[in-house]
Amino acid sequence: MSTTPLVIDQAQARTLLAQVDVPLILRKLFCDLAAGQAVQPAQQLVEFPQGAGDFINYLGVLAEDGVYGVKTSPYIVREQGPLVTAWTLLMSMHSGQPLLLCDAAELTTARTAATTALAVDALAPAAAQRLAIIGSGKVAQAHLRYVQNLRDWQQIRLYSPSLSSASAETRMQWACLDPRLTLAATCEAALEDADVILLCTSSAGPVIDPSRLSKPALITSISTNAPRAHEVPPHCLNQMHVFCDYRQTTPDSAGEMLIASEQHGWDKRTIVGDLPELFSDMAQRPAYDRHVFFRSIGLGLEDIALANALYKL
Repeated sequence: MSTTPLVIDQAQARTLLAQVDVPLILRKLFCDLAAGQAVQPAQQLVEFPQGAGDFINYLGVLAEDGVYGVKTSPYIVREQGPLVTAWTLLMSMHSGQPLLLCDAAELTTARTAATTALAVDALAPAAAQRLAIIGSGKVAQAHLRYVQNLRDWQQIRLYSPSLSSASAETRMQWACLDPRLTLAATCEAALEDADVILLCTSSAGPVIDPSRLSKPALITSISTNAPRAHEVPPHCLNQMHVFCDYRQTTPDSAGEMLIASEQHGWDKRTIVGDLPELFSDMAQRPAYDRHVFFRSIGLGLEDIALANALYKL
């Protein structure tokens, strides 16, 4: 007999996520990928006619837990600005029945930031002291929460154009997250002498130019639904040590990687390593003779693993 899946809305997801160790769950996921206990197909882009938007579908299998899942995220073009939502569906690999339908907004924020944190923990110099954050939305706030104890940060600078007109309440929210944090007046001021730079924007185009940085740094970048979105100039990939979340899927979806391959002669085979390789000691940690770039596109398995943890609760 068919069953009705448990439905978790955004508020419930937020409450339940506070009860799980998100980085630990994702670390296990990447170890499972390395061990062949998880399957991550390439993400699927389904475009609407007449440029009206798209759906991006992220699939995945967690064999140990007997779960198949799909996260589906629409990007709907509207006059007042694009609408983006996301839902994650879990299915039993044993009964073939639906288990859970979860609003994925909170999952997406948490897994995006926690994946970056895993990369910072694995790749940042042990002596890193200066952290820069570009962006000021919920994803940027989550990035700070997950990385703030990974190194002995002596200085945390944040820059976002929107903060120049931000309310006192918004500024206070940031100040309460970490007493070491200061708001920079310009992007250049935030980046000065930074050891680690977290790009946490929804920009469709570059927000920094790595060639203008004063010293080699770890630069992390995330995705948005805008077509071929990227936060660094694509040609810069040829001058950096490049890492990603999962080399089997990321180069064929990340905007700057696609453009760099098509227009600047960059070869995805030069990717030094991904998170499954880093956590199974199959990838060498970088020497900081040049910038280190970590790119995540957001894997379906990340959402599925978190949704499964909430379902277990």
